[in-house]
Amino acid sequence: MLMNHATVIKSTGSWYLLKDTQTKVVYEARIRGKFKKEKIRNTNPLAVGDNVDYALEDNNIAWITNIYARKNYLIRKSVNLSKETQILASNIDLACIIFTLKNPQTSLGFLNRFLITCEAYQIPVLIAINKIDLLASEDSQQELKEIEEIYQKTGYQTLEISADKMININLLKEKIKNKTTVFLGHSGSGKTSTINALQPDLELKTASVSDYNDKGKHTTTFAQMFDWDFGGHIIDIPGIKEFELVDVDKEELQDYFPEIFKEKQHCKFSNCLHINEPGCAVVKAVADGRISEKRYQNYLKLLKELGK
Repeated sequence: MLMNHATVIKSTGSWYLLKDTQTKVVYEARIRGKFKKEKIRNTNPLAVGDNVDYALEDNNIAWITNIYARKNYLIRKSVNLSKETQILASNIDLACIIFTLKNPQTSLGFLNRFLITCEAYQIPVLIAINKIDLLASEDSQQELKEIEEIYQKTGYQTLEISADKMININLLKEKIKNKTTVFLGHSGSGKTSTINALQPDLELKTASVSDYNDKGKHTTTFAQMFDWDFGGHIIDIPGIKEFELVDVDKEELQDYFPEIFKEKQHCKFSNCLHINEPGCAVVKAVADGRISEKRYQNYLKLLKELGK
């Protein structure tokens, strides 16, 4: 059988949609049980964004024969309690979290867990603060400024947007152009509205892909990749309520907070966890205002959750 190259554009864990790299033709695909058992240890054998080889059989069903190594991936604890992890997307150029201060309020804890995961798997991040048109009061403006200062100071990109009012949508478009970007946010954060603001007809294209297989209409827990007209791809992930850390030990948690990683080299002890140890440079940086008190408190909370 002739081998072909493709990208996984939809995965439910039991069936897949592939887009051929050269012809751009979309095929429904399967993965053989033996190959699946030997190669994969997650709930989903393949993730959207994976590059694969496949062979076409007489019934035009594609059989996946090889999975290429991933440059990175976004992972979380699985909602399926019988397994440990779920890969949400792979081979990502940029992870864009749609963050809101109102309707609904995104917790900084959720944001920090997302950022830690991206740090662990070396995925660049953009924090898109949506619904800024709702932040007219002085208190809201102050809170917005404070959050932007915290994360910009830490080294993250932030962008104020409003999908409803089309504020800075063109700026967002420039930041994601010609990249494979994953969009993630709480349900209600305006992720779908932002996607539709970036490309109004994408919803129609989404429907046409779903129509390819009726089962696709009901797999709301799985990601899917679409093409931007202006160049690049989006991996759309349904809204997530919780984002738990995976495979992060308490000793390495500090390495995924860039501001703590920067300061820890000045600590008196090499195994310092930055709680109350003598000569801790991180605690001093918090006291001096060089590290956000909110970020530091979240670090301590996560450290406790991880077993300290």
